[in-house]
Amino acid sequence: MKYFSQFLLLIVAIAVLLGLQYQYWLGENGHSQHEELMVEIEKQQQINDNQVADNNILRADVHDLKTGLEAVEEHARLDLGLIKPNETFVQLSTAPTTTTLQAQ
Repeated sequence: MKYFSQFLLLIVAIAVLLGLQYQYWLGENGHSQHEELMVEIEKQQQINDNQVADNNILRADVHDLKTGLEAVEEHARLDLGLIKPNETFVQLSTAPTTTTLQAQ
């Protein structure tokens, strides 16, 4: 009877251990879901880093617009096509040109 109770205790301990292992590897919030979450976190961190870089560029642009006239002038020239007084506007075409030979 002494060995039977020890054997029964060993069986219960193994069953508990197997149950815990199942929960760890395959259960809800287990190891596999943890790995999936880590991959998602890595992707989101990459997206966040890209957004931070874009925000820094926009902050620098806003700072330039608030403090310097060069940035305002550049935007006016590029976006609105404005020119200064007594300035000659020259526009160069980048379209390909074709020539035809005329028969003489």
